[in-house]
Amino acid sequence: MLPLHCIAAPRPHLSPRLTTKKAPQPPSREDILAFLQREREATGARKIGVREIARAFGLKGEDRVALKRMLSTLADEGAIEKRGRRVNKKGALPPVALVDITSRDRDGELTATPVEWDEDELGPAPRILIHAPRRAKAGEPLPGVGDRALVRAEPDRDAEPGDPPYVGRVVKLLTRARHRVLGVLKIEPNGNGRIVPIDKKQASRELSVASADIGEGKDGDLVSVDIAGKTRFGAPRARVRETLGSVTGEKAVSLIALRAHDIPDVFRPEAIAEAERATAATMQGREDWRDLPLVTIDPPDAKDHDDAVHAAPDSSPDNEGGFILTVAIADVAHYVKPHSPLDKDALERGNSVYFPDRVVPMLPERISNDLCSLRETEDRPALAVRMRVTGKGRKIGHSFHRVMMRSRAKLSYQQAQAAIDGRPDEKTKPLLESVLRPLYAAHEALQHARNLRAPLDLDLPERKILLKPDGSFDRVIIPPRLEAHRLIEEFMILANVAAAETLEEQRQQLIYRAHDEPSREKVTALAEFLATIGVKFAKGQVLKPEHFNVILARVKGLEHENIVNEIVLRTQAQAEYTHENYGHFGLNLRRYAHFTSPIRRYADLIVHRALVRALKLGEGALPEMPAAELAEVAARISAAERRAMAAERETVDRLIAHYLADQIGARFGARISGVTKSGLFVRLIETGADGFVPAATLGREYYSYDEASHSLTSRSGMSYRLADIVEVRLVEAAPIAGALRFEVVGGGERRTPPRNPEPIRPGPRGSRGKR
Repeated sequence: MLPLHCIAAPRPHLSPRLTTKKAPQPPSREDILAFLQREREATGARKIGVREIARAFGLKGEDRVALKRMLSTLADEGAIEKRGRRVNKKGALPPVALVDITSRDRDGELTATPVEWDEDELGPAPRILIHAPRRAKAGEPLPGVGDRALVRAEPDRDAEPGDPPYVGRVVKLLTRARHRVLGVLKIEPNGNGRIVPIDKKQASRELSVASADIGEGKDGDLVSVDIAGKTRFGAPRARVRETLGSVTGEKAVSLIALRAHDIPDVFRPEAIAEAERATAATMQGREDWRDLPLVTIDPPDAKDHDDAVHAAPDSSPDNEGGFILTVAIADVAHYVKPHSPLDKDALERGNSVYFPDRVVPMLPERISNDLCSLRETEDRPALAVRMRVTGKGRKIGHSFHRVMMRSRAKLSYQQAQAAIDGRPDEKTKPLLESVLRPLYAAHEALQHARNLRAPLDLDLPERKILLKPDGSFDRVIIPPRLEAHRLIEEFMILANVAAAETLEEQRQQLIYRAHDEPSREKVTALAEFLATIGVKFAKGQVLKPEHFNVILARVKGLEHENIVNEIVLRTQAQAEYTHENYGHFGLNLRRYAHFTSPIRRYADLIVHRALVRALKLGEGALPEMPAAELAEVAARISAAERRAMAAERETVDRLIAHYLADQIGARFGARISGVTKSGLFVRLIETGADGFVPAATLGREYYSYDEASHSLTSRSGMSYRLADIVEVRLVEAAPIAGALRFEVVGGGERRTPPRNPEPIRPGPRGSRGKR
């Protein structure tokens, strides 16, 4: 095989009368970069991978191998980015980007920058010139400086030097302008007011409001204010723009998060009317599966049930020891039709949002808790997948069906597990042998396949907040992780894979659930940290989840276990919804889609509609959608997911801050959860509350920040490192913002990094630490 830059000469013995097909000339690095740029400009949303590049240049066989080597070299040089099997020119924006509108140019046009942009890796964030209409449509505000928005962006081929390299148009405004502040109004005896901001970063910067500018606001109301100006002395002046409701009731804490993130919590009248008009599905166009003893297994407090499961031995002689698994999912597509009022509200929300004191559903209760919920002993429409697996858990076939089902029993995880452990109750005893034991036997087979697949195996317990009857904080618990949880998880993963496979086989567009492999920069940072604790991690290898699992198993039970789990988690990319498939790194799957929760996730509803269309299963099919439109939907629901996660996290912070507000001066055990130049982030061991310790309060010595070891170290060697256990004293609490400030009163160590890190490499396939 000749190098890519060489061209083979004609063979001298060939007759000049014979015509031979000229071999394609292998591309140079400049050819590849130019091709990526042209394709990005021409197609926008199209996936570009090795296959597409090879096809464009007519490369086959050994030339494709050489192409892969060249792409790896370009990635090492930083000229391109490789995301699984997808290749992009380095620093290129996706076709639909989440942006902050930051300024106006000299012509008055809006400019924006991407929110998710790693300047250390990619350099300065590119600017985007926003083409906005001069007049707003009815009910739709115009974008402005400070807004966050989804933008469809493309390179500006007419841009002059110094101009923004991209142009874009706003797809959707997501949050209010930043010059507006959300806060709680406090009325003073003289009739004037002050605003306590809800943002942690602004928690100590109160604003003053003259009585004439309070409007209809009352003491304790959550308000949106405009900054009116600064005074020479005292707090900046503000003017109440909108009163959003009282924060004195039991639902107050989650209300703050809803308003802060613009999460809609009231359905439009048209959507409610549509939901109320809906009637129960009939047998028309459905298979009758009501005699199949499907069961739902959910948390004990679940109100909607969108999945039911069943397993039985496979009687086929060609699959001895195998199983037939059935996963039936609520047929939301039957009730929520594309472009209907219900559909518009569902897309607006993107997903249900779960707070300790309330749930903000994606669909009205008439749909989510009634018509679609797979209630015990009631007929319900479902989209079901029947899967054949071997005794080793390998899926050898599957098929999708639109059915009518009837759940045999509504079980909790605890009920199902207790029955298998020999403690059945009145409900589970009749189901033990016929339903539950086959489920667990099939799960054992799936576990074998999972171990061979070796997905990422992080040990990060989930905390759950319990409230008192009045809605205030009670305590934090860590629910035990039961085998019943793993059973349902593995059944759902297999069903999700089957959905993605079917849609690809049918050449039907879909939205994938994708998870990229960690970036080279993050892997390098991980390797540098591991070196400080005596562990070597080879950086040049093709990454697999197994490589991380070997490290996690190696440190299990040792002093570094928590810090390694934490940093391995931070090394991972964030999962997202996308119309392009670049695999799911964490699950170690080549293709994956969300199919199993359409009551609470819009992505799953899209997949249901795609299956209905591809398999011609009746009404409710996905309409024809250009790739760019599907990319837009994927970006919107990814943004909604991140919005929900932030709101849920902030609500927990505020609940715990309210609880701790009257415990100033109390001491707590804590673990260091983050280290920066300015100080330490700590997490209380008992409650999981997060707070900050300023570096200036650590003592009289000067502390230097070491990024590789995630530590602050003084000249005398006293060190505070990520995941260290410390004792802290609560100094200040800002309940409205959910902010806590601590000082360290105990802990810290004197350390010297090891000189010779101990090598560590992945073991043979399937060898893993105890779970």
